[in-house]
Amino acid sequence: MPNPNQGSVAIYPGSFDPITYGHLDLIERGSRLFNRLIVAILSNDAKEPLFSVTERREMLAQSVKAYPNVEVDSFNGLLVDYASQRGATALLRGIRAISDYEYELQMALMNRRLRPDIETVFLMAGEAYSFVSSRLVKQVIGLGGNISGLVPPLVEARLRDRLLGEKQAR
Repeated sequence: MPNPNQGSVAIYPGSFDPITYGHLDLIERGSRLFNRLIVAILSNDAKEPLFSVTERREMLAQSVKAYPNVEVDSFNGLLVDYASQRGATALLRGIRAISDYEYELQMALMNRRLRPDIETVFLMAGEAYSFVSSRLVKQVIGLGGNISGLVPPLVEARLRDRLLGEKQAR
């Protein structure tokens, strides 16, 4: 049950492998909509992320320092259970294209069925970032492309070390 003294709390879940400026755009906007925004990294053993949860938490924490009402955390299990445990009444999700909406609508309806007291709030991706995804950023830098302006400099440096460092070692 949410604590009425803490104001509105929202969860912005994702893998954030790695965080992009598209994510940061949603975090900045979400931080204005809610009293508290928890950026929650899903710990999913079925996926093979490039960065560990600890590394992603570090990059996120550095990237959101400017927002005092934003917290970084991680979870596993059902998102709505985690949200309920954290006292959140909203889930923040970004939509880049119609294909995102179809998937996100399914998830939102299932979450509503599981926890009707938790709303899903959709924000449209900022125009400048509507094409950016973590997967695409990893592909481009892995092939030697320029990703400046798509991810924070600290993330770009880590990507270069992880992806290009491995290639140079071969």
